[in-house]
Amino acid sequence: MRGVVSTPSSSAASGDGAAHAHGAATPAPADGGAPASGDGAGAGPARRPRWRRPPGRLPAPPSWARRRVPWATSAAVFVLQQVGTGFAAHDQRAADSVGLDGTARLLLTLGPLLLPARYRYPRCAVFGTSAVTLAYLAAGYPYGPVLLSVVVAGFAALVAGYRYATWSALGMLWLGNLLVAHTFHRLLPPGDDPPGSWGADLFMLVWMVALCTAGELARVRHAERERRQREAEEAEKRRADEERLRIARELHDVLAHSISVINIQAGVGLALLDSEPAQARTALTTIKAASKEALGEVRQVLDTLRAPGDAPRAPAPGLDRLAELAEQAASAGLRVTTETEGAPVPLPPGADLAAFRVVQEALTNVVRHSGSRTALVRIRYGSTAMELLVDDEGPATGTGPTGGGNGLVGMRERAAAFGGTLEAGPRPGGGFRVLATIPLPPGEGGAPLQ
Repeated sequence: MRGVVSTPSSSAASGDGAAHAHGAATPAPADGGAPASGDGAGAGPARRPRWRRPPGRLPAPPSWARRRVPWATSAAVFVLQQVGTGFAAHDQRAADSVGLDGTARLLLTLGPLLLPARYRYPRCAVFGTSAVTLAYLAAGYPYGPVLLSVVVAGFAALVAGYRYATWSALGMLWLGNLLVAHTFHRLLPPGDDPPGSWGADLFMLVWMVALCTAGELARVRHAERERRQREAEEAEKRRADEERLRIARELHDVLAHSISVINIQAGVGLALLDSEPAQARTALTTIKAASKEALGEVRQVLDTLRAPGDAPRAPAPGLDRLAELAEQAASAGLRVTTETEGAPVPLPPGADLAAFRVVQEALTNVVRHSGSRTALVRIRYGSTAMELLVDDEGPATGTGPTGGGNGLVGMRERAAAFGGTLEAGPRPGGGFRVLATIPLPPGEGGAPLQ
């Protein structure tokens, strides 16, 4: 209670649905793999297939998008590939290219059929569409918009973070087509085909680089948007926590002082009720005044919870009410002597309130935990800072309610909020001392503190 108490720190643990259901989440590997599960068989839930999107990845589209858009996109790609390749095949017949038969139509259909899986199974979608497209090109069917399926699946996989998987699938497609067009074309029927065009291979390579670039940019933008959203949520949570701490600190400082006075006077009233009714009546009068004061200050604190922009109903207390604190302490049996050194400097409302609460809490601690019946409050104004000193001369009685030092912690937080410091501990010659330093507004101070 009476001693130097360090400010406790707290940490918040957060988790998502996956962590709640499956234990602590592990970071996703850089190659786009799923998070690793436990090593022991049966030590945890079943291992998630590596081709599925792990829950730690970038968020999937909303449910309505997963239900409708994938199928709509698949239908659009199906139509474009079938119709566009049909027109392209009509123009390429003069070059004795293979016409579109049933197998070609089937391959042009398989790619769009794999696209609805690109959100839940991104790897399967990108590797499947690449394999189907490679089979189509290796068979020597006419060129056309046959790469649309790979474009859609690869873009979705890149945005989801499956970079290496997408690059591997595209590399497989390009190298496979290159080998077929320039090396294996003599081994495939009819056997007398000329080698493929290097221009077409170069065009496919440029197209793949463009796809990877666009997908990476989209992935980075998506990740940046998610990061900003997380930071905004964390900042909002910090503001809410700080506001709760501020309100709790205000309520503690307001109620601790008044209730301490009420508690002491109630004990005096009970002890003197039969023997000295007049003094008991005085104690009850003090209780009434202290409770009224406490209700007024609690109401003022609760006013801060109103909508922003509303003016407070009463001005916040400051050092100009130091005499009231001395009177309240006197009613609890503590004689307070106040001294001021230097020319008083007007403080900003927040700093003035912080100084008032520091003195109030220090006197409350003397009343509750010290055997001293006297206290000294000294205010010293310097050139850049103001010192608040509260001394008492009695040892700790140990009769007060035990606590975790919240009062000292609150005083330190108030001083630190305005760039100040607070020291609290036993005095060398006996007693207890609270010394707070609060910076003054620039240009408002007087002589330097000695």
